[in-house]
Amino acid sequence: MRRRDFITTTLASAAALAVPRFAGEARAGAPTQASPSPGAKRFRLNYAPSLGQFKAHAGTDLAAQVQFAADEGFTAMFDNGLMGRPPADQDVIVRAIQQRNMKLGPFVLLADFNNKNFVLRDEDVRAMLLQKMRDGIETMKRTGVGQALVVPGRFDESVAWEYQTANVIEHLRACMDLCQPAGLVLVLEPLNPKNHPGLFLTRIPQAYQICRSVNNPSCKIVNDIYHQQITEGNLIPNIEAGWDEIGAFHIGDNPGRKEPTSGEINYRNVFKYIHGRGYQGVLCMEHGQSKPGKEGERAVIDAYRACDQF
Repeated sequence: MRRRDFITTTLASAAALAVPRFAGEARAGAPTQASPSPGAKRFRLNYAPSLGQFKAHAGTDLAAQVQFAADEGFTAMFDNGLMGRPPADQDVIVRAIQQRNMKLGPFVLLADFNNKNFVLRDEDVRAMLLQKMRDGIETMKRTGVGQALVVPGRFDESVAWEYQTANVIEHLRACMDLCQPAGLVLVLEPLNPKNHPGLFLTRIPQAYQICRSVNNPSCKIVNDIYHQQITEGNLIPNIEAGWDEIGAFHIGDNPGRKEPTSGEINYRNVFKYIHGRGYQGVLCMEHGQSKPGKEGERAVIDAYRACDQF
């Protein structure tokens, strides 16, 4: 499943109730059976199904979807389209999450795949970005979700790469003047150039350099493991090297962007490493399923049960 298709299907980005991150390549083995009944053992990490991920079991009611996920042992959810939902729907989601002591992953604030926004030194671009930040802050105030995802857009072949990088950094510093006082954390997402050719931000080391240069605790990275497997591999060492600037994770196996154990990534080892670092943030399940309907949804749950055993 392509990222853009996933965003369209799920209404579009992940959000996080201001959550602390820390408390103090072979396939994973065959999945063990997940409990289909309420009261299943809670997962060790905050794997976050999307709203609608289990609709064959839970239907379309938002609160029922949260309840189903909680009954299966999930401790978090995410909703790519949270920012665009009517306030009444936002209230239902947030209330259901809070009642079950769950967390919400980052919502998409800006994911423009077509325009050269951040790479341009332009007053109109700056004004647009700052207005987006104000809109994101209002969503944070309504929902309590403290992380917002940003994709910096396309690169410009006519401008030297170093100038573009400097422009991205300067725009983000201006955004920080609004976001940090309000308590909103931007998480920058690198996307792979195979599925999304022409985008500026593609690699974890590149995002790390930008965050270090912005030098603000409200500018972090969302590490989408599916994208990074395609772009650079070397997953655990890159997570380790970029750790101080990683604010959230997206999950998806490769090839196909389906659930863990459906492809080549050893998610059991990846999750073991993340857990060992004391990570308490959200890991958004931004993927499809390898089988349709209830069988496919149960396979997703089983896969996370298998990979959560470490």
